[in-house]
Amino acid sequence: MKTLRTNLFRGFAFSLIAGLAAAAMPIDAQADAGFKTWIAKFYDTAAKSGITRSTYERAFAGVSEPDQDVLEKANYQPEFTSRIWDYLDSRVNPYTVKIGREMAAKHGSTLAALERHFGVDKNILLAIWSMESNYGAALEKPERLHHVPQALATLAWGDPKRAKFARTQLIAALKILQSGDITPKQLTGSWAGAMGHTQFIPTSYLLYAIDADGNGKRDIWHSVPDALATSANLLAKNGWQSGKTWGYETVLPANGTRYEGQTKSLGEWAKLGFARPNGKSFPRGADRATLKMMAGESGPAFLMLGNFFTVKKYNAADSYALAVGLLADEIAGFGGVQQSWPRPEGTLDIKQKFELQNRMKQLGYYEGEVDGNFGSGSKAAISAIQKRLGMQQSGEPSKSLLEALR
Repeated sequence: MKTLRTNLFRGFAFSLIAGLAAAAMPIDAQADAGFKTWIAKFYDTAAKSGITRSTYERAFAGVSEPDQDVLEKANYQPEFTSRIWDYLDSRVNPYTVKIGREMAAKHGSTLAALERHFGVDKNILLAIWSMESNYGAALEKPERLHHVPQALATLAWGDPKRAKFARTQLIAALKILQSGDITPKQLTGSWAGAMGHTQFIPTSYLLYAIDADGNGKRDIWHSVPDALATSANLLAKNGWQSGKTWGYETVLPANGTRYEGQTKSLGEWAKLGFARPNGKSFPRGADRATLKMMAGESGPAFLMLGNFFTVKKYNAADSYALAVGLLADEIAGFGGVQQSWPRPEGTLDIKQKFELQNRMKQLGYYEGEVDGNFGSGSKAAISAIQKRLGMQQSGEPSKSLLEALR
Protein backbone atom coordinates (compact mmCIF):
# COMPACT_ATOMS: atom_id res chain seq x y z
CA MET A 1 0.00 0.00 0.00
CA LYS A 2 1.41 3.36 -1.00
CA THR A 3 1.86 5.90 1.73
CA LEU A 4 0.05 9.22 1.58
CA ARG A 5 3.38 11.03 1.68
CA THR A 6 4.38 9.30 -1.57
CA ASN A 7 1.00 10.15 -3.08
CA LEU A 8 1.37 13.79 -2.06
CA PHE A 9 4.81 14.04 -3.62
CA ARG A 10 3.56 12.53 -6.85
CA GLY A 11 0.55 14.82 -6.81
CA PHE A 12 2.71 17.94 -6.50
CA ALA A 13 5.12 16.66 -9.14
CA PHE A 14 2.27 16.08 -11.51
CA SER A 15 0.99 19.62 -11.06
CA LEU A 16 4.34 20.95 -12.29
CA ILE A 17 4.44 18.91 -15.48
CA ALA A 18 0.74 18.61 -16.23
CA GLY A 19 0.84 21.13 -19.05
CA LEU A 20 3.53 19.18 -20.90
CA ALA A 21 2.19 15.68 -20.32
CA ALA A 22 -1.55 16.18 -20.58
CA ALA A 23 -1.81 15.43 -24.26
CA ALA A 24 -0.09 12.05 -23.89
CA MET A 25 -1.70 10.94 -20.61
CA PRO A 26 -4.94 8.93 -20.40
CA ILE A 27 -7.92 10.83 -19.01
CA ASP A 28 -8.21 8.55 -15.97
CA ALA A 29 -4.56 9.08 -15.09
CA GLN A 30 -5.04 12.85 -15.35
CA ALA A 31 -8.03 12.62 -13.03
CA ASP A 32 -6.15 10.50 -10.51
CA ALA A 33 -3.19 12.88 -10.49
CA GLY A 34 -5.44 15.93 -10.23
CA PHE A 35 -7.32 14.33 -7.35
CA LYS A 36 -4.08 13.56 -5.50
CA THR A 37 -2.94 17.14 -6.03
CA TRP A 38 -6.23 18.36 -4.56
CA ILE A 39 -5.74 16.16 -1.49
CA ALA A 40 -2.22 17.45 -1.05
CA LYS A 41 -3.29 21.08 -1.22
CA PHE A 42 -6.34 20.64 1.00
CA TYR A 43 -4.19 19.73 3.98
CA ASP A 44 -3.39 23.43 4.51
CA THR A 45 -7.11 24.09 4.93
CA ALA A 46 -7.53 21.10 7.25
CA ALA A 47 -4.55 22.17 9.34
CA LYS A 48 -6.18 25.55 10.01
CA SER A 49 -9.05 23.62 11.62
CA GLY A 50 -6.69 21.73 13.90
CA ILE A 51 -6.25 18.56 11.86
CA THR A 52 -2.80 17.04 12.41
CA ARG A 53 -0.64 15.67 9.64
CA SER A 54 -0.90 12.22 11.24
CA THR A 55 -4.71 12.29 11.16
CA TYR A 56 -4.71 13.47 7.57
CA GLU A 57 -2.35 10.76 6.43
CA ARG A 58 -4.34 8.07 8.22
CA ALA A 59 -7.55 9.33 6.61
CA PHE A 60 -6.14 9.13 3.09
CA ALA A 61 -3.75 6.19 3.40
CA GLY A 62 -4.13 4.10 0.27
CA VAL A 63 -6.44 6.62 -1.42
CA SER A 64 -4.94 7.30 -4.84
CA GLU A 65 -8.01 7.98 -6.97
CA PRO A 66 -11.48 9.52 -6.72
CA ASP A 67 -14.47 7.33 -5.95
CA GLN A 68 -16.09 7.08 -9.37
CA ASP A 69 -19.25 5.59 -7.89
CA VAL A 70 -19.71 8.76 -5.83
CA LEU A 71 -19.46 10.94 -8.95
CA GLU A 72 -21.93 8.75 -10.82
CA LYS A 73 -24.45 8.96 -8.00
CA ALA A 74 -23.92 12.71 -7.67
CA ASN A 75 -24.36 13.30 -11.39
CA TYR A 76 -27.32 10.98 -11.77
CA GLN A 77 -30.00 12.22 -9.44
CA PRO A 78 -33.29 11.40 -11.25
CA GLU A 79 -35.75 14.21 -10.85
CA PHE A 80 -39.06 12.67 -9.99
CA THR A 81 -41.66 13.19 -7.32
CA SER A 82 -42.80 10.02 -5.61
CA ARG A 83 -46.50 10.06 -4.96
CA ILE A 84 -47.12 10.27 -1.24
CA TRP A 85 -48.97 6.94 -1.03
CA ASP A 86 -46.12 5.12 -2.82
CA TYR A 87 -43.59 6.81 -0.57
CA LEU A 88 -45.49 5.73 2.53
CA ASP A 89 -46.14 2.21 1.23
CA SER A 90 -42.40 1.58 0.94
CA ARG A 91 -41.69 2.87 4.45
CA VAL A 92 -44.79 2.26 6.57
CA ASN A 93 -45.95 -1.28 6.01
CA PRO A 94 -46.35 -4.63 7.79
CA TYR A 95 -42.65 -5.45 7.30
CA THR A 96 -41.25 -2.22 8.82
CA VAL A 97 -43.81 -2.40 11.64
CA LYS A 98 -42.93 -6.04 12.39
CA ILE A 99 -39.18 -5.37 12.49
CA GLY A 100 -39.79 -2.23 14.53
CA ARG A 101 -41.64 -4.18 17.19
CA GLU A 102 -38.89 -6.81 17.24
CA MET A 103 -36.31 -4.09 17.76
CA ALA A 104 -38.48 -2.50 20.45
CA ALA A 105 -38.34 -5.77 22.36
CA LYS A 106 -34.67 -6.39 21.69
CA HIS A 107 -33.56 -2.90 22.75
CA GLY A 108 -36.32 -2.22 25.24
CA SER A 109 -34.14 -1.17 28.18
CA THR A 110 -32.05 1.15 26.00
CA LEU A 111 -35.13 2.78 24.45
CA ALA A 112 -36.79 3.24 27.83
CA ALA A 113 -33.66 4.87 29.24
CA LEU A 114 -33.38 7.22 26.26
CA GLU A 115 -37.06 8.16 26.51
CA ARG A 116 -36.62 9.01 30.21
CA HIS A 117 -33.43 10.99 29.66
CA PHE A 118 -34.29 12.93 26.50
CA GLY A 119 -38.10 12.92 26.67
CA VAL A 120 -38.30 11.68 23.06
CA ASP A 121 -40.87 9.02 22.16
CA LYS A 122 -39.03 5.70 21.76
CA ASN A 123 -41.23 4.75 18.81
CA ILE A 124 -40.15 7.89 16.96
CA LEU A 125 -36.54 6.77 17.43
CA LEU A 126 -37.39 3.33 16.05
CA ALA A 127 -39.14 4.90 13.06
CA ILE A 128 -36.15 7.11 12.26
CA TRP A 129 -33.85 4.09 12.55
CA SER A 130 -36.07 2.26 10.06
CA MET A 131 -36.17 5.19 7.65
CA GLU A 132 -32.44 5.81 7.73
CA SER A 133 -30.91 2.34 7.52
CA ASN A 134 -33.68 -0.27 7.67
CA TYR A 135 -32.85 -0.88 11.33
CA GLY A 136 -29.17 -1.20 10.48
CA ALA A 137 -29.60 -3.73 7.65
CA ALA A 138 -28.13 -1.24 5.17
CA LEU A 139 -24.85 -1.28 7.08
CA GLU A 140 -24.54 -5.02 6.50
CA LYS A 141 -23.94 -4.41 2.78
CA PRO A 142 -20.32 -3.16 2.66
CA GLU A 143 -20.37 -3.04 -1.12
CA ARG A 144 -22.78 -0.12 -0.88
CA LEU A 145 -20.74 1.83 1.67
CA HIS A 146 -18.06 4.39 0.91
CA HIS A 147 -14.90 5.50 2.72
CA VAL A 148 -16.15 8.87 3.94
CA PRO A 149 -12.91 10.92 3.53
CA GLN A 150 -12.47 9.61 -0.02
CA ALA A 151 -16.14 10.18 -0.89
CA LEU A 152 -16.19 13.74 0.43
CA ALA A 153 -12.84 14.57 -1.14
CA THR A 154 -14.20 13.24 -4.44
CA LEU A 155 -17.22 15.56 -4.22
CA ALA A 156 -15.09 18.54 -3.14
CA TRP A 157 -12.72 17.95 -6.06
CA GLY A 158 -15.09 16.82 -8.79
CA ASP A 159 -18.57 18.21 -8.11
CA PRO A 160 -18.76 22.03 -8.20
CA LYS A 161 -22.39 22.01 -6.99
CA ARG A 162 -21.50 20.16 -3.81
CA ALA A 163 -17.91 21.30 -3.32
CA LYS A 164 -18.56 23.74 -0.46
CA PHE A 165 -20.72 21.23 1.40
CA ALA A 166 -18.18 18.46 0.87
CA ARG A 167 -15.24 20.54 2.12
CA THR A 168 -17.12 21.42 5.30
CA GLN A 169 -18.14 17.81 5.86
CA LEU A 170 -14.62 16.54 5.14
CA ILE A 171 -13.14 18.76 7.85
CA ALA A 172 -15.79 17.47 10.26
CA ALA A 173 -15.07 13.85 9.27
CA LEU A 174 -11.37 14.40 9.92
CA LYS A 175 -12.22 15.78 13.37
CA ILE A 176 -14.24 12.63 14.09
CA LEU A 177 -11.27 10.50 13.10
CA GLN A 178 -8.91 12.62 15.17
CA SER A 179 -11.15 12.27 18.24
CA GLY A 180 -10.53 8.53 18.27
CA ASP A 181 -14.21 7.57 18.12
CA ILE A 182 -13.67 5.51 14.97
CA THR A 183 -10.83 4.09 12.89
CA PRO A 184 -10.17 5.14 9.28
CA LYS A 185 -11.36 1.76 8.02
CA GLN A 186 -14.61 2.05 9.98
CA LEU A 187 -15.33 5.61 8.83
CA THR A 188 -17.88 4.59 6.21
CA GLY A 189 -21.10 6.09 4.96
CA SER A 190 -23.25 6.98 1.98
CA TRP A 191 -21.91 8.56 -1.20
CA ALA A 192 -22.61 11.99 0.32
CA GLY A 193 -21.13 11.22 3.74
CA ALA A 194 -24.17 10.24 5.86
CA MET A 195 -22.98 7.78 8.48
CA GLY A 196 -24.10 4.99 10.76
CA HIS A 197 -27.40 3.46 11.83
CA THR A 198 -29.15 6.81 11.86
CA GLN A 199 -27.28 8.45 8.97
CA PHE A 200 -25.67 11.55 10.42
CA ILE A 201 -23.55 13.80 8.25
CA PRO A 202 -20.21 14.64 9.94
CA THR A 203 -21.16 18.15 11.10
CA SER A 204 -24.35 16.85 12.73
CA TYR A 205 -22.37 14.06 14.36
CA LEU A 206 -20.07 16.66 15.96
CA LEU A 207 -23.09 18.55 17.29
CA TYR A 208 -25.16 15.66 18.61
CA ALA A 209 -23.17 12.41 18.93
CA ILE A 210 -23.58 10.65 22.29
CA ASP A 211 -21.66 7.83 23.98
CA ALA A 212 -24.68 6.03 25.42
CA ASP A 213 -23.11 2.65 26.10
CA GLY A 214 -20.32 4.16 28.20
CA ASN A 215 -17.35 2.67 26.32
CA GLY A 216 -15.71 6.04 25.75
CA LYS A 217 -16.54 6.23 22.04
CA ARG A 218 -19.43 7.80 20.17
CA ASP A 219 -19.91 4.94 17.73
CA ILE A 220 -23.05 5.34 15.63
CA TRP A 221 -21.76 2.66 13.21
CA HIS A 222 -21.69 -0.31 15.58
CA SER A 223 -23.48 0.75 18.78
CA VAL A 224 -27.26 0.89 18.58
CA PRO A 225 -27.46 2.76 21.93
CA ASP A 226 -25.05 5.42 20.65
CA ALA A 227 -26.92 5.79 17.36
CA LEU A 228 -30.38 6.07 18.92
CA ALA A 229 -29.12 8.41 21.65
CA THR A 230 -27.60 10.65 19.00
CA SER A 231 -30.94 10.88 17.23
CA ALA A 232 -32.74 11.55 20.52
CA ASN A 233 -30.24 14.28 21.34
CA LEU A 234 -30.84 15.97 17.97
CA LEU A 235 -34.60 15.94 18.45
CA ALA A 236 -34.42 17.09 22.07
CA LYS A 237 -32.11 19.99 21.25
CA ASN A 238 -34.37 21.06 18.39
CA GLY A 239 -37.53 21.42 20.45
CA TRP A 240 -39.11 17.99 20.87
CA GLN A 241 -42.06 18.35 23.25
CA SER A 242 -42.15 15.40 25.64
CA GLY A 243 -45.46 13.61 26.07
CA LYS A 244 -46.97 15.06 22.90
CA THR A 245 -47.64 13.48 19.53
CA TRP A 246 -46.62 14.70 16.07
CA GLY A 247 -50.08 15.41 14.67
CA TYR A 248 -53.57 14.14 13.87
CA GLU A 249 -55.33 12.92 10.76
CA THR A 250 -58.38 15.09 10.20
CA VAL A 251 -61.59 15.04 8.18
CA LEU A 252 -62.10 18.28 6.30
CA PRO A 253 -65.35 20.23 6.69
CA ALA A 254 -66.99 21.84 3.68
CA ASN A 255 -64.57 24.33 2.10
CA GLY A 256 -61.88 23.18 4.52
CA THR A 257 -59.24 23.15 1.79
CA ARG A 258 -59.05 26.94 1.90
CA TYR A 259 -57.24 26.70 5.23
CA GLU A 260 -54.34 24.65 3.89
CA GLY A 261 -51.04 25.85 5.34
CA GLN A 262 -52.67 27.90 8.08
CA THR A 263 -51.82 27.48 11.76
CA LYS A 264 -54.43 27.64 14.51
CA SER A 265 -55.05 26.09 17.91
CA LEU A 266 -56.67 22.66 17.91
CA GLY A 267 -59.65 24.24 19.62
CA GLU A 268 -60.01 26.73 16.78
CA TRP A 269 -59.74 23.95 14.20
CA ALA A 270 -62.48 22.03 16.00
CA LYS A 271 -64.78 25.07 15.96
CA LEU A 272 -64.28 25.31 12.18
CA GLY A 273 -65.58 21.76 11.82
CA PHE A 274 -62.31 19.82 11.60
CA ALA A 275 -62.62 16.42 13.28
CA ARG A 276 -60.65 13.22 13.75
CA PRO A 277 -61.85 10.28 11.62
CA ASN A 278 -62.08 8.02 14.69
CA GLY A 279 -64.52 10.42 16.32
CA LYS A 280 -62.26 11.28 19.23
CA SER A 281 -61.78 14.89 20.26
CA PHE A 282 -58.49 16.75 19.96
CA PRO A 283 -56.69 16.80 23.32
CA ARG A 284 -55.02 19.99 24.57
CA GLY A 285 -57.09 22.45 22.59
CA ALA A 286 -54.52 25.21 23.07
CA ASP A 287 -51.83 23.35 21.10
CA ARG A 288 -51.03 24.98 17.78
CA ALA A 289 -51.33 22.91 14.60
CA THR A 290 -50.77 23.50 10.88
CA LEU A 291 -53.05 22.02 8.21
CA LYS A 292 -51.16 19.86 5.69
CA MET A 293 -52.76 18.21 2.66
CA MET A 294 -50.16 15.86 1.18
CA ALA A 295 -52.33 14.64 -1.70
CA GLY A 296 -54.42 17.70 -2.38
CA GLU A 297 -58.14 18.04 -1.95
CA SER A 298 -58.98 14.37 -2.53
CA GLY A 299 -56.60 12.84 0.01
CA PRO A 300 -56.35 12.67 3.80
CA ALA A 301 -55.47 15.87 5.63
CA PHE A 302 -53.40 16.28 8.80
CA LEU A 303 -53.08 18.82 11.58
CA MET A 304 -49.36 18.92 12.34
CA LEU A 305 -48.08 19.84 15.80
CA GLY A 306 -44.68 21.12 16.86
CA ASN A 307 -43.09 17.66 17.00
CA PHE A 308 -43.77 17.15 13.30
CA PHE A 309 -41.61 20.17 12.54
CA THR A 310 -38.94 18.96 14.96
CA VAL A 311 -38.69 15.69 12.99
CA LYS A 312 -38.14 17.85 9.91
CA LYS A 313 -34.86 18.99 11.48
CA TYR A 314 -33.71 15.46 10.62
CA ASN A 315 -35.03 15.64 7.06
CA ALA A 316 -36.84 18.69 5.74
CA ALA A 317 -39.40 16.81 3.61
CA ASP A 318 -43.00 16.76 4.83
CA SER A 319 -43.32 13.21 3.46
CA TYR A 320 -40.38 12.06 5.59
CA ALA A 321 -41.79 13.51 8.81
CA LEU A 322 -45.24 12.09 8.07
CA ALA A 323 -43.77 8.63 7.45
CA VAL A 324 -41.84 8.79 10.73
CA GLY A 325 -44.95 9.76 12.65
CA LEU A 326 -47.20 7.14 11.06
CA LEU A 327 -44.62 4.35 11.45
CA ALA A 328 -44.03 5.29 15.10
CA ASP A 329 -47.77 5.09 15.78
CA GLU A 330 -48.10 1.70 14.12
CA ILE A 331 -45.09 0.27 15.95
CA ALA A 332 -46.78 1.43 19.16
CA GLY A 333 -49.90 -0.51 18.19
CA PHE A 334 -52.24 2.19 16.99
CA GLY A 335 -52.61 4.65 14.16
CA GLY A 336 -52.75 4.11 10.46
CA VAL A 337 -54.31 6.47 7.94
CA GLN A 338 -58.06 5.85 8.01
CA GLN A 339 -59.04 7.83 4.93
CA SER A 340 -58.12 6.60 1.45
CA TRP A 341 -55.33 8.02 -0.67
CA PRO A 342 -56.38 8.97 -4.23
CA ARG A 343 -54.57 6.08 -5.92
CA PRO A 344 -54.93 5.81 -9.71
CA GLU A 345 -57.40 3.24 -10.97
CA GLY A 346 -55.92 -0.26 -11.13
CA THR A 347 -53.02 0.31 -8.75
CA LEU A 348 -52.47 -1.62 -5.52
CA ASP A 349 -52.67 -0.53 -1.92
CA ILE A 350 -50.03 -1.74 0.54
CA LYS A 351 -51.94 -4.88 1.60
CA GLN A 352 -52.39 -5.87 -2.03
CA LYS A 353 -48.69 -5.27 -2.73
CA PHE A 354 -47.77 -7.70 0.03
CA GLU A 355 -50.30 -10.22 -1.28
CA LEU A 356 -48.85 -10.00 -4.79
CA GLN A 357 -45.30 -10.57 -3.57
CA ASN A 358 -46.42 -13.51 -1.44
CA ARG A 359 -48.23 -15.11 -4.37
CA MET A 360 -45.21 -14.64 -6.66
CA LYS A 361 -43.00 -16.23 -4.03
CA GLN A 362 -45.34 -19.19 -3.60
CA LEU A 363 -45.27 -19.75 -7.37
CA GLY A 364 -41.46 -19.71 -7.38
CA TYR A 365 -41.04 -16.52 -9.39
CA TYR A 366 -39.73 -14.33 -6.58
CA GLU A 367 -37.04 -15.09 -3.99
CA GLY A 368 -36.63 -11.72 -2.28
CA GLU A 369 -38.03 -10.25 0.92
CA VAL A 370 -41.77 -9.76 1.10
CA ASP A 371 -41.64 -6.10 2.06
CA GLY A 372 -44.03 -4.30 -0.28
CA ASN A 373 -41.19 -2.75 -2.27
CA PHE A 374 -41.05 -3.51 -5.97
CA GLY A 375 -37.43 -3.30 -6.98
CA SER A 376 -35.61 -5.09 -9.78
CA GLY A 377 -36.28 -8.57 -8.37
CA SER A 378 -40.02 -8.03 -8.04
CA LYS A 379 -40.30 -6.38 -11.44
CA ALA A 380 -38.41 -9.22 -13.12
CA ALA A 381 -40.78 -11.70 -11.50
CA ILE A 382 -43.79 -9.68 -12.65
CA SER A 383 -42.47 -9.57 -16.23
CA ALA A 384 -41.96 -13.34 -16.24
CA ILE A 385 -45.49 -13.95 -14.97
CA GLN A 386 -46.99 -11.45 -17.42
CA LYS A 387 -45.18 -13.20 -20.28
CA ARG A 388 -46.50 -16.60 -19.20
CA LEU A 389 -50.04 -15.26 -18.89
CA GLY A 390 -49.89 -13.49 -22.24
CA MET A 391 -50.17 -10.06 -20.65
CA GLN A 392 -48.27 -6.93 -21.64
CA GLN A 393 -44.85 -7.12 -20.00
CA SER A 394 -44.78 -3.85 -18.06
CA GLY A 395 -43.01 -5.25 -15.01
CA GLU A 396 -45.32 -3.14 -12.86
CA PRO A 397 -47.69 -4.40 -10.12
CA SER A 398 -51.37 -4.03 -10.88
CA LYS A 399 -54.79 -5.19 -9.74
CA SER A 400 -55.29 -7.07 -13.01
CA LEU A 401 -52.15 -9.12 -12.36
CA LEU A 402 -53.13 -9.81 -8.76
CA GLU A 403 -56.61 -10.92 -9.85
CA ALA A 404 -55.08 -13.23 -12.44
CA LEU A 405 -52.93 -14.85 -9.77
CA ARG A 406 -55.88 -15.22 -7.42
